[in-house]
Amino acid sequence: MRLLALALLSFIPACQPDETLRAYGAADRIWTLTEIDDKKFEATATLQLSEEGTVSGKAPCNSYSAGMSVPYPWFEVGPIRSTKRACSELEQEFAFFEALKAMSLSEVLGDVLILSTPEGRKMVFTTDG
Repeated sequence: MRLLALALLSFIPACQPDETLRAYGAADRIWTLTEIDDKKFEATATLQLSEEGTVSGKAPCNSYSAGMSVPYPWFEVGPIRSTKRACSELEQEFAFFEALKAMSLSEVLGDVLILSTPEGRKMVFTTDG
């Protein structure tokens, strides 16, 4: 009987609904960064939430991924893992990763995703669908 109860308890986390940004309109879309802190982002960087608990995309030089499991509207990425290619846009990539790590709030407004901090920092992403 105890073994059966333990087996049933092991399935409970899998049955819980996704409460992250992914479940609130951001899933399975490619979000392209347009600005950081009210300044146009001149390079190309994307963000995707295609798997539950994961943020991934392309930074100006490298592909990246990180864990993310906080409930909406909170936003917090775990350690960012990326490939290690060099390119002429490494400075923009560094700025992108640093800003992404700092964000703590999220908001989806149709085709616009805004990540922000209580201190007023902001990242704006858009998508085509």
